[in-house]
Amino acid sequence: MYLFSLIQLFVFMHLCCPAVKDPMVVERSNLLSMMKLSIKVLIQSSLSLGRTLDSEYPPLQQFFVVLEHCLKHGLKVRKTFIGQNKSIWAPLELIEKLCPESADISTSVRDMPGIKTGLGRARAWLHLALMQKKIADYMKELINRRELLGEFYEPGALIMEEEGAVIVGMLVGLNVIDANLCVKGEDLDSQVGVIDFSMYLKDPQATETTQDDSKMTAILDQKHYIEELNRHLSCTVTDLQAKMDSLEKTNSKLIEELTAATDRINALREEQEQLKQENAHILQTSQRKEEVTLQDSQLELETYRQTRQGLDEMYSVVWKQYKEEKRIRQELQKELELQIGLKQEMEVAMKLLEKDTHEKQDTLVALRQQLDQVKNLNLQMFNKAQESDRVAQKKEEDMERLEKKMIQMEAAMKELEAGLESELSTEKEQRQNLQRELHREQDNSGLQMELLDLRQEKKQLQQLCEEQEQALQEMGLHLSQSKLKMEDFKEVNKALKGHAWLKDDEATRCKQCQKEFSISRRKHHCRNCGDIYCNSCSSNELALPSYPRPVRVCDICHSLLLQRSSIRS
Repeated sequence: MYLFSLIQLFVFMHLCCPAVKDPMVVERSNLLSMMKLSIKVLIQSSLSLGRTLDSEYPPLQQFFVVLEHCLKHGLKVRKTFIGQNKSIWAPLELIEKLCPESADISTSVRDMPGIKTGLGRARAWLHLALMQKKIADYMKELINRRELLGEFYEPGALIMEEEGAVIVGMLVGLNVIDANLCVKGEDLDSQVGVIDFSMYLKDPQATETTQDDSKMTAILDQKHYIEELNRHLSCTVTDLQAKMDSLEKTNSKLIEELTAATDRINALREEQEQLKQENAHILQTSQRKEEVTLQDSQLELETYRQTRQGLDEMYSVVWKQYKEEKRIRQELQKELELQIGLKQEMEVAMKLLEKDTHEKQDTLVALRQQLDQVKNLNLQMFNKAQESDRVAQKKEEDMERLEKKMIQMEAAMKELEAGLESELSTEKEQRQNLQRELHREQDNSGLQMELLDLRQEKKQLQQLCEEQEQALQEMGLHLSQSKLKMEDFKEVNKALKGHAWLKDDEATRCKQCQKEFSISRRKHHCRNCGDIYCNSCSSNELALPSYPRPVRVCDICHSLLLQRSSIRS
């Protein structure tokens, strides 16, 4: 009778309040009444049954359906790529952050392999929360944080209003129920959540009521059932239509993308064919160029060998001339040392001569600095390909003129040396005669005036000898400077022409020791001649005009360059 009177009150309130136009308020009232009925029927039936409830128990199934409709009320629709999504799993997932005790339930729901949709996860979560007898506590935590629920629900939703707090209070009574639900075996994704009103319209004491009241109640219940069913069907049709439209749009986009991809594949195939043809043409052209380049390199190598042979011959001739000049210079130095040892009175003049020599050396250093600047300018001019040929020709002409001058100076030096030797020999004879006469006349005290005259004549001869020696030294200095200039011009010419840099593949043995190269015996280039040597035969370093810092040179070039630098100094 209490259930029947409650239904009559609900129908009376619905009929007597036609002025209420807000459908959200009507839906909240209806859902609240259905929740009260479902919870009451579930509690009464479970207490009368006196055992643990399972998943097949009809009042328990209807309770979950009504609770699902209460949670869906006012839920915002989220648009995704597939279509519109309206699931209660998002707000229930928020409980995990608000109440850490529910983390185990959420983790278990996510790990279930048979559930694929958010609605299925939400149904599984509600089943597990009911078995833990904490569904009221979890929902209370969710209701208390309404500022977070605004992201998922509309302002007039059931959860956002006072009816939500009333439902949470009614859920506390479910803690007396023991339930053992099989969550994994159920197909929670495809269940249709429709409220079965016929379960709540059955009254065991209906025989005591009149027949008219029962008919009226049945008609009203059928009316409300049909309205609720119609509303759910309309919502389902709308959702299906939206999904259908989104699937059609997605299908059309995929067809367009497939067509574009097919066109792109065809274009790429054509481009691949063109690239294959171009690659074959480039390969043939590169092979032809490689053959021509190989022939040119062979011709250049043969020309370089001939040029190198001529330079070696020229170098041998110049080296012989240098040795002859060195021998002559050593003989002159010996004669000068004998003269210096015999003449103690000439020490002051020699000191002055040494001072003059130091000044000449400073001048020579300044000239060398100028020569280094000229070398740097020549190296900069080497980068200019067109001007390098003219400069090289000009340098060769200067070298020829310098060689001619050197030959003339050597002839003049020989003539001067012959004249000086004859004058020195006559002077020695005169000095010996004078000394003999001086010894003879020292006994005679009356010949003092003649002795003074002889001494004066001796001083004049000594002064003449000094002048001749100074002229000889100046000629030797000019000769050494001209030789230095000639060597510098040869170095600049060699730097301008460039050395033949021997490739690594062309050398299998060291050029000096003739030992084969291996992993332990590495190859090293000499930066002066360009040949390849081992480490023991090219461990020296010297400064070259074409390099700003000391570089590796072979032992042969090292000895030659040291001799050249000693000659310059």
